[in-house]
Amino acid sequence: MKNLIRTAAFLKPYAWQVTATLVMLLTLTGLNLLVPRIIQNVIDDGLLRGDMTHLIRSALLLLGLGLGSALLGMGNRYGSEWIAAHVGYDLRNRMYDHIQYLPFSYHDHAQSGQLISRCIEDVRAIERFAGSSIPELVRFVLLTVGILAVMVSANATLAVISLLPMVPLILMTASFGTKIGKLFFAVDMAVGEVSNRLQENVTGVQVVRAFAREEYETRRFETANKDVFVKWLHVIDEWAKIMPTTNWLITIGTILILYFGGQMVIEGTLTIGAVVAFNAYLLMMAEPAQALTGLVNAGGEAAAGAQRVFEVLDTVPDIRSRKDALTLSALRGEVEFRNVSLKYQDEKVSSLSDATLQVHPNQIVALIGPTGSGKTSLINLIPRFYDVTDGAVLIDGHDVRDVELTSLRRQIGIVLQTSLLFSDTIKANIAYGRPDATDEEVFAAAKAAQAHEFIESFTKGYETIVGERGVTLSGGQRQRVAIARALLMDPRILILDDSLSSVDTQTEKLIQSALDVLMEGRTTFVIAHRLSTVRRADVILVMDKGRIVEQGTHDELLARGGLYKEIHDLQLMQRDGFEEAILEPILTEKPQHENTIIAGRSNSG
Repeated sequence: MKNLIRTAAFLKPYAWQVTATLVMLLTLTGLNLLVPRIIQNVIDDGLLRGDMTHLIRSALLLLGLGLGSALLGMGNRYGSEWIAAHVGYDLRNRMYDHIQYLPFSYHDHAQSGQLISRCIEDVRAIERFAGSSIPELVRFVLLTVGILAVMVSANATLAVISLLPMVPLILMTASFGTKIGKLFFAVDMAVGEVSNRLQENVTGVQVVRAFAREEYETRRFETANKDVFVKWLHVIDEWAKIMPTTNWLITIGTILILYFGGQMVIEGTLTIGAVVAFNAYLLMMAEPAQALTGLVNAGGEAAAGAQRVFEVLDTVPDIRSRKDALTLSALRGEVEFRNVSLKYQDEKVSSLSDATLQVHPNQIVALIGPTGSGKTSLINLIPRFYDVTDGAVLIDGHDVRDVELTSLRRQIGIVLQTSLLFSDTIKANIAYGRPDATDEEVFAAAKAAQAHEFIESFTKGYETIVGERGVTLSGGQRQRVAIARALLMDPRILILDDSLSSVDTQTEKLIQSALDVLMEGRTTFVIAHRLSTVRRADVILVMDKGRIVEQGTHDELLARGGLYKEIHDLQLMQRDGFEEAILEPILTEKPQHENTIIAGRSNSG
């Protein structure tokens, strides 16, 4: 519940709207409290005395009160929903904004489906509670206080007797409230798992189809969905137990008023109109009292949602700019790794150990080594996607932990191994890092990345909408758009994380020739598995088990006869074996049409 109370902080920008809504609600409650008293006067002073003028005057007064109540009710409802919508809007924005700055280490373990569920479903539960349940709860409190005051002032004895059933009702509702929050938290977690299953299936639809695992995925989703169903049944069971009891207690209250109030009328200590008014007040309180369990139900759901929301908002990003961080001007491009070690969360063995490297401006550094050797981990430290466990990474002599993150990352262009594109136009994807770029600059970047030609082959050209994650483009096309996106930023430091892995040999040569020109005048880090990509690098780093085991140029490393030469020789053997497998059948087999011609000549001879 404390997390739900914390959401009240989001009401501060709307203080006067909240005040206006409360004033309308208070006025509406006051008008409602007048109605039973008017009915009492109609019975005692109008009907029993036969005063038609009094009856007409009372009828007009009730009509006016009804109209006023309707207008106030409409205004209160609109105001409450307006405030709730704005709170939901602000809370979703805060959630999304906070998620943007959570470090990679958080996203490595978080399930995207759960984050989506928290940002949408849980915020929506809070919004519903703020828009409907809180006004009803306030109305119930105001009505209860008002009715108690009126009933006690009219006849304290009958007031106490008639309100006795409300005591167990309040106790039962409080007990229900303590249970329902935990139950709804379990429901929300289950809904998040369903969302995660759905998100994974939609994202991996090609893999599911390729391996014919539709039935398996259907069963997985059904299991998660059934878990939601079962947990909802637990909520319904608790709610179903308390609802009939609520109705029964209200009925008992009415019976008590009629019995004891009737005796008072017979004794002459109370009027018939007063008994009717007492019953009207009880029934007036009965409606919100019966809805109280629903309010607690909604409150439990909102409290569970608030707990899940604040679990995210309370996560402090461990990678962020310090208050006194240095804003970097134009970089020279000098990069230094000083005794760097990196150990990811939950890892037993460090991914990097004691890595030391000095890179001068404008140098091209290639990284090569077996899968899992630490190549990507090393370059992820440059834009500070992760923080070192030991040592330091310096850019132009500044520790990256001491500089302002945005000023650092805006001068680093990155093409990742998996090229993610957004569901937008090709032009917007290329200009993602520089939305103010001119069309000419976008076209120039696309041409440099050898993407212009295939983009122009589309009917809408650069305005073509790519599918989610760019699935409507081929792997090579996505990679070239991603390269154009990085090049448009004109970065001082360029990182290519195996960026040529998804292109064919011909496209690789085209892109490589463009990159040879574009890498001039900037410090470049290239991760590649093909030695043809790294031969021209100024420095080649050979990594193995998180350590830099060799360092030098292509010729120097070959001469040393170490791991680099082993990788080089292995790739040569693979290439030669491939060529032999392709060429041998062509060289050894005679064309079928040649044999036919020879046989024909023999027959004719």
